[in-house]
Amino acid sequence: MPRDTLTREQIVRTAVELLDTDGLEGLNMRALGKRLNSAATAVYWHVKNKDDLLTLAGDQVWDEIRLPDLDAVDWRAAATAMARDLYAMFTRHPWLVQALATHLFHGTGKARHDDHTLAVYEKAGFIGPQADRAAGAVFTYVLGNATGPAATTSLTRRIEREGGDADEAFGAVMKDAVEAASGFPRLRDRIGSYAGTDYAEAPDATFDFGLESLLDGLEARARRRAA
Repeated sequence: MPRDTLTREQIVRTAVELLDTDGLEGLNMRALGKRLNSAATAVYWHVKNKDDLLTLAGDQVWDEIRLPDLDAVDWRAAATAMARDLYAMFTRHPWLVQALATHLFHGTGKARHDDHTLAVYEKAGFIGPQADRAAGAVFTYVLGNATGPAATTSLTRRIEREGGDADEAFGAVMKDAVEAASGFPRLRDRIGSYAGTDYAEAPDATFDFGLESLLDGLEARARRRAA
């Protein structure tokens, strides 16, 4: 594809697809140019460099998060919906979870999400910096829960890229982890209470339990402020 027929939107959309398939380590201008059927140098007419491209790709995926109508639902329903959508977005694009540790993402997509998030917590009764803190607490919770799946995806790619069998490698690690945990009574009982023996496995509905508990605390704090 000649450079004059490329658009920034095409480039960013294709970069997201490449990142979803190959991860951060797979993002380079040559691979992107191949997907676009274009010379790698043509991409530079539309983006400054790889970091600029990653920032644009990272901002675009924030548009996938729906913004609940705050005139139609209460703040807690909106907060729950947005947190679940955020978690789903992170697990669809695990490279973003990794990149957040090394890049400062910005743009209209993220700004759109962040502005609506503040509106949610303002509706709950938090004012100014308090709304920022409430939003930050929930964001950090969601990001923390998405870290495990993102790490698993990245590690799986690395193992397979190096010619290994990911299932076999994970199985060996889990066997060692279970053996190490067997000397500790609470962990031993925990592992034994599940159908499987995956040391890293969490009980069903763990994410929802934590989110509800966090929102319970924020709701109680908002009520105290209003009293």
